[in-house]
Amino acid sequence: MSSLFSRAPASRQCRSYLLQQFRPPKRTYSSSRDAGGVPPTVQRPTRFSKYSRRLGYLALGGGALYAWDRYYNASAIRRNLRTLQTCAMITIDYKLNFTPGKSEQIPELHERVAERMYNLLTSNGGLYIKIGQAIGANAAMLPKPMQVKFASLFDDAPQIPYSVVRDVFIKELGRPPSGPDGVFEIFEETAVASASIAQVHKAKTWDGEWVAVKVQKPDVGVQMEWDLGAYRAVMWMFENWAFDLPVYFIVDFVSEHLRQELDFINEANNAMQTAEFVRNEPSLRDRVHIPKVYPEYSTAKVMVAEWIEGVRLSDKAGIYKLMGEHEPHYNVNNLELNPMSATAMVAPSPQDAALVSTGYAFPEKPLKGGVKAIMQTMVELFSAQMFSWGWVHCDPHPGNIIVRPSPSNPTRPQLVLIDHGLYVRVPEDFKRQWVQLWRGMLAGDYKAVEEITKQWGMGLPDLVASFTLMKPTFLKRGRKPRPVDQLEKPRKQLSQYEMSVLMKRKLKEFLSDTDRMPKVLIFLIRNMRMVQGNNQSFGSPVNRIKITGDWASRSLFARRDLPLGMRVREWWHHVVFRMIMFSLDLAFWRSNFVRWVYEVRDWVLGKEGGVRKGGFEEDLERQMRLMAKDTLGVEVGEQAFSG
Repeated sequence: MSSLFSRAPASRQCRSYLLQQFRPPKRTYSSSRDAGGVPPTVQRPTRFSKYSRRLGYLALGGGALYAWDRYYNASAIRRNLRTLQTCAMITIDYKLNFTPGKSEQIPELHERVAERMYNLLTSNGGLYIKIGQAIGANAAMLPKPMQVKFASLFDDAPQIPYSVVRDVFIKELGRPPSGPDGVFEIFEETAVASASIAQVHKAKTWDGEWVAVKVQKPDVGVQMEWDLGAYRAVMWMFENWAFDLPVYFIVDFVSEHLRQELDFINEANNAMQTAEFVRNEPSLRDRVHIPKVYPEYSTAKVMVAEWIEGVRLSDKAGIYKLMGEHEPHYNVNNLELNPMSATAMVAPSPQDAALVSTGYAFPEKPLKGGVKAIMQTMVELFSAQMFSWGWVHCDPHPGNIIVRPSPSNPTRPQLVLIDHGLYVRVPEDFKRQWVQLWRGMLAGDYKAVEEITKQWGMGLPDLVASFTLMKPTFLKRGRKPRPVDQLEKPRKQLSQYEMSVLMKRKLKEFLSDTDRMPKVLIFLIRNMRMVQGNNQSFGSPVNRIKITGDWASRSLFARRDLPLGMRVREWWHHVVFRMIMFSLDLAFWRSNFVRWVYEVRDWVLGKEGGVRKGGFEEDLERQMRLMAKDTLGVEVGEQAFSG
């Protein structure tokens, strides 16, 4: 026992020794250097190493974010940063340089801004092209450089490789496009057309039918919400900081419809709905065709429709050949096109220009009716959409219209309408007001037009009528004469700054209450501008305004759901309206006669391309420029009101 207790202190000593061996040495501090004490040496990071480390972390995080954004987020963040930077530069440029003291430099300011906007839209592509085209469709009163740049926006884009298309098919349909277990027997890997949001391939089903396969580009779906968010921020910035103009009110409406355009199931439903309307319209049933849709092959990102052989309206030489007519000499070689005209708005893109009908088997004999028959059908089709169906195709670009011999009557032309992604539904109340507005405008009834425009929160009834009809309109009936002391005095020559300020003031009067303004007008005017451009590009063979107005007027009395008494009253209004419209017929016939005289003169004298080009639409443009100068007090670029 005594030996055991005697070992305990020794074991404690051993443990103490071992702990001392593994315990870090204590720091000892001397109270004085002179006493031999050595001050401790604590290693603290220098400022350079601290900031270098932070910079390294930042670079690493930035690189990771860039890689994620590029490879997994379709560069959406980088695109938005580019957008915000460009718009901030535009805002600052206007704030610094849009002043009375720099009045003569304002045209250069507009040039810089137009160039920046164009570069932004083309660099980002995708939905930015769609947004730019929407702005360009209503850019008649924007500065000339902006009209020029927006008019040159084409919806072309490089093709995505077939491997990406194959991945889309497997994700959407569970099978590759072709092969033993493919969706189609034949699938052409090279797209026949490629635009900002999708591309089209030709394919053959296992049942032997040739079809057009529209495939959405994967990046577009990722970028959409980012792009629309940037669009919202930019429009708010332009309204509140840069230009002080009401532009933000359209954001929600435009964004909603752009989202719909990316849903191919929605597009397939739009096509089937339009086909139903055409079948139920006896006057258009044989003259218009909507390609058959294959719902069993269609998803949100893939749509399959009937393949159509024919001549695109963008192929003017092919259209004239199909109809057995010679292209007028002022259209030959595609003479210089004013970029602000309605014709420029529907000018074929480089891609469309390449899609000439070289492989199309033209019929042995030309079709009857000439180009006039095509334009007549086109104007009637879109008039029916606006006034009868309340269901309007918003992109009647010539690349979306194909002409072929009618299957029911191969000697006559038939229009085939494609690309049904963007439609607007016209509310019933608005449609009735829209008809009344057209009647009032063409009858020169100031009171009737003013009544409608007040309900829409819009001022300046004459300007509303002129922009809607795209013809100078001064409404006299029911107008109260101005007192002598309120008559406008002749205006002095205005500076560039004064012109811009006056235009801004007039536009604010024009859009007096944007909350009440029907947003559907934005797309209706876009539609009418394109229809005018198509007609104008072929020399205005039909009186577009008369056809549209006539369809508007008779759409009310033709409705079978109205009481008999109301239908009789509307019929009488239509008869009176037709008599008033006779004056517009006279103007159209006079314009065509004068054009014919000039053509005969040029032919006799051997001139190529006389001084007078185009037809009735060009006459309206010249008159609109004079009206704009008188009403707005500004010089508007040539053909700015075309469409």
